[in-house]
Formats: sequence, structure tokens, C-alpha cells
Amino acid sequence: MEESSREQLFVRGLEKLRRIGKAQGNYILEGQAKEEFSSLDLSESQLKMVYDYLTKYGIVCKPSVKGGSFREEGATGRINSGEELEEALTEEERDCLRMYLEEIAALPVCEEEELDRIAIAAMEGDRKAQDGLTEHLLRDVVDIAKLYVGQGVYLEDLIGEGNMALAMELQKMGGMRQTVSSNAFAWVRGEMAKRIMDAMENLVHTNEDNVKADRKAAEQVNLVAEKARELAEELRGKVTPEELAHETGMSVETIRNAMRMSGYKIEDISDG
Repeated sequence: MEESSREQLFVRGLEKLRRIGKAQGNYILEGQAKEEFSSLDLSESQLKMVYDYLTKYGIVCKPSVKGGSFREEGATGRINSGEELEEALTEEERDCLRMYLEEIAALPVCEEEELDRIAIAAMEGDRKAQDGLTEHLLRDVVDIAKLYVGQGVYLEDLIGEGNMALAMELQKMGGMRQTVSSNAFAWVRGEMAKRIMDAMENLVHTNEDNVKADRKAAEQVNLVAEKARELAEELRGKVTPEELAHETGMSVETIRNAMRMSGYKIEDISDG
């Protein structure tokens, strides 16, 4: 692997572990860190540098974790948003979030002492256990979604994408028990956090790509409309795509694509 690619993977891995750590309540499992950097084959001293880096951001690295949700103990189940989050959410998003939290607050919550047993059953393919684990972890999807607020995707869409990823990934877990020797729920929760974050990041990136494509299309439409207006003023009448292509050097296909993207509302072009 080239050194530049290795450095990029390392930097992205650090950033991802920071987000996972924040989502999990300011801690990270050693296994999560090792898995994230497995392709880089880091030495123990290098991993210690990773742990020290995370510590600077208030994220503790530990070998195991107590069962529960991503929320701190004593949380009421409602979102404890800061001023920045409140400002980033629209009134519609706040109302939607309030109703969603009320709905999941009514769902049954797995008892802490039962979480490992349920997680193991889910990994063995028990659909009832998987459904129970899904309902239990729905509360965590909200916490993770808050990390992506303000990145161009509605909170409702982030939560929906996270819920879908959670349900799908838990259904894929049948036959995985042999990979976990202890702290089954902690392991499952960490794995689900990564899958949920991956799904939300993909949604954000897809939205960014769509926004760029829309912007490019709008720029193309505006350019064609501007050139058509200039030529129409010169000829004192509407122009055809062929005439505009001849005068501007743009292809007829480009002009017709712009017409189609505008809904055929470029007034100075006649398609007759």
C-alpha cells in the first residue's frame, strides 16, 4: 500500500473512531479500534498512539463495556440537544423528532441482565430476539443521527436510514455466535453502531453528490438560457436548438438536455 493511501486510511479511521466513541457515550472498545485499523496492521505502540489521541478528545478506550444504550446513565429517553442542534433543526424536524421519541419510549426495553442472552440468541438467528434487540437499539439510532445533523440531510431521513440498517444488519447475524466469547451485547452494539454510521454517511455522501449534480444541471440550464436570450435579442425572435448550437459551439444534445431539465421552460428557444 502506498504511504499516502495508508495515511489517508489512518486519518479517516481516527475520525470514524471519534464519531463512534461519541455515539457510544465517550468510549471505544479496543476491539473496535483494532478492527478499524486491521488493514494497516498497526503495532501495539501505534495502537497506543490511537488510544492516546482518542483520550485527548475525551474518549476512553476499554476492553469491554457495560450493557445499555448510548445514552449516559440517568437519561430520560428524550433528546438532550444543545443550542447548536436546536438551531440546526427546523420546526418540522423538532416536531417529528418529538413524536418519534414518544413512540419509541412506549416500546419495551430489554432488562440489562438479559441483554447478553438476547444478543447471543439474535446471533444464533432467533427472529424474536433480533426484533427485541432492534427495538432496544432504536433509541441509539437517534443519538447517532444527531452526529450528522447539519450535513444536508433531514433528521427524519437519517433516522429512517439508520433504522433500516439496524434491522437489516441484525437479520444477517445468524450463525455468528462463535465469533464472540463474552460481552455479546457490547459487541453487537458496537457492530451495529458502525453499520448505522456507515449507512448515514452513505446517505450524506449520496445527498452531496445529488446536490452537486443538481447544481451542475442548474448551471447548464442557466448558461443555455442566457445564450438563447442573447441570440434571440439579436435575431428578434425565438431561436431553434440548431441555431443556438451553430452560434455558441454547444452541441444540440447539450441544448436539448438543458431544455428537458428546465421542463421545456427556456422561453427564447423554439422546438418547432
